[in-house]
Amino acid sequence: MPTRDFYDILGVERNATEADIKKAYRALAREHHPDVSEDKHTAEHRFKEINEAYAVLSDRRKREAYDRFGTVPGSGNGGFSDFGGFTSGFGDIFDMFFNEPRGAATHRQAGPSRGSDLRYDLQISLEEAFAGTTKEITFQHLAQCGTCKGSGAEPGTLIVRCEHCNGTGAVRHVRQTPFGHFATQSTCQTCMGAGAAPQTPCRACRGHGRTELTRTLSVRIPPGVDEGSRIRIAGSGEAGAHGGPQGDLYVYLSIRPHPRFRRDGPDTLTDVVASFPQAALGSQISVPSLEGDLPLTLSPGTQSGTAYRLRGHGMPRVRGAQRGDHIATVYVAVPTKLSRRQRELLEEYARAGGDHVEEKSFFERVKEAFKPD
Repeated sequence: MPTRDFYDILGVERNATEADIKKAYRALAREHHPDVSEDKHTAEHRFKEINEAYAVLSDRRKREAYDRFGTVPGSGNGGFSDFGGFTSGFGDIFDMFFNEPRGAATHRQAGPSRGSDLRYDLQISLEEAFAGTTKEITFQHLAQCGTCKGSGAEPGTLIVRCEHCNGTGAVRHVRQTPFGHFATQSTCQTCMGAGAAPQTPCRACRGHGRTELTRTLSVRIPPGVDEGSRIRIAGSGEAGAHGGPQGDLYVYLSIRPHPRFRRDGPDTLTDVVASFPQAALGSQISVPSLEGDLPLTLSPGTQSGTAYRLRGHGMPRVRGAQRGDHIATVYVAVPTKLSRRQRELLEEYARAGGDHVEEKSFFERVKEAFKPD
């Protein structure tokens, strides 16, 4: 008679389906396997207990007998006269890790595989992002060997079946554990899973079929690119294994900070300074931009911090004909040194009421706060 209920061991209800039982078993077997547990002794006991429970509950006839009698008739140790159920559990573990039934022949030859993608980080100026440019970049990559054309074999020699894995591409290892034999398999390191290897390895690439080369490439950068933009250059990554296609090259762009201009999406921003008479009387000033100086007409009474939007003079859009805007924020300069005549005129202006600051009434401020943008 078992010391614990099999359903309790697997953590399932008594009306659990076969799928529920199998799912619970696999999760517990993966968690408590002795090879992945730090406490080997406790794990071995728990692992054996889980397998005993699963061996009964996964078998319809044994489960019916267990549900009826609380044990499996004809067994001497809680329903187990041998370790048939236990080794069956190992078969499920093999399924779980390798998705193949125990003892099945393995054929894992690795055919041509696509090469890896590469990343290149490139920094450009804001002017280059505005106008577009072409940059030359140099990078290291794995290219197809020119001597063997990617086969890995010395020209004139053959590709033969790998003797180490007998052409399967995988090597199976069986080791003894306290619970019986445990089988694992891994990719053959001689042929790297191909199942075949050069009879005489190519001297240029040592049988790898690829060599590391330095490549210089011209990259066209369209106008309007932004920070983090990515340019894909198809087929310029690393060569594929066993004659497979090349990967792609991805060029990631960053924009160097500009001393005068800032960017907000498609818009460019800058600060300009106007004199007090220009701001008070209204006048035309010159505003710098990425396409050159632009004329800007100030309204009379322009306050410091007022932003003017010059439409269509910002960044181009990578997709679409419209451009962003150029936003100029005007700051009124206060002179630090005055001539005698300038001082006399300002004093006269102050006596005439020019030093009176117009302050908006409470209701005007509330009205302005709720005014839609």
